[in-house]
Amino acid sequence: MMRALVLAGDITVGEHPRFTLFGLGMNRDTVISTIVAGGVLIALGLVMRAQISPAGVPGKLQLVFESLVDYMQGLVEDSFGVKVAPFVVPLATTLFGFILIANWVEIIPTQDRLISPTSDINLTAAMAVLVLVWVHITGIQKKGLLGYAKSFTGAPRWLIPFRGIEEVAKPLSLALRLFGNLFAGGLMIQLIALMPSFVLWLPTVVWKLFDMFIGGIQALIFALLTIVYFSFAVGDAH
Repeated sequence: MMRALVLAGDITVGEHPRFTLFGLGMNRDTVISTIVAGGVLIALGLVMRAQISPAGVPGKLQLVFESLVDYMQGLVEDSFGVKVAPFVVPLATTLFGFILIANWVEIIPTQDRLISPTSDINLTAAMAVLVLVWVHITGIQKKGLLGYAKSFTGAPRWLIPFRGIEEVAKPLSLALRLFGNLFAGGLMIQLIALMPSFVLWLPTVVWKLFDMFIGGIQALIFALLTIVYFSFAVGDAH
């Protein structure tokens, strides 16, 4: 019992091996895992493209991609209409696919265990900022600067401070929700690894299956919130 407590105290939280590139410090494990996740997504897309049959009979991988695109397209159409901002469909689909693979990448057997890069706040914050900046740019393009500003300064006036707080909270909640769930999952795996080896396999399998389920849910939530934020920005443009 004492040995387990000592080992548990040795678990480091939020520490990453680092390297410097162009004067910027980066987390090596996050960068490697992000490249792997992006590579897997691109490879799946290329494989699907190569398997497209001239006869028009879709393969299993193509069916998965088409089902995902159709689902996202339906959500966008119901929210504000695909024609208003058609790029939101591929954006939400790509975000879901990338985040899902990034959440699951740690199950790939490698000599140096890959981490889920989404358990690093730097990646989730970067994606959240990208989405929200894109949302505001699109809102200005569709409504004009003054028209978009009225979305935040219109009546009732007493809500203006709360609207400002909401805009600040959006990227924070988008980033922290994904980061928190995946970080907690990685921490639990480290804690389970302290159990005796003869019983280790059972909680490891159960938790990893549960962690994969949570990873799928979080990827879907991120994509759905992306669509919702674009809906708020351009919802009246059509």
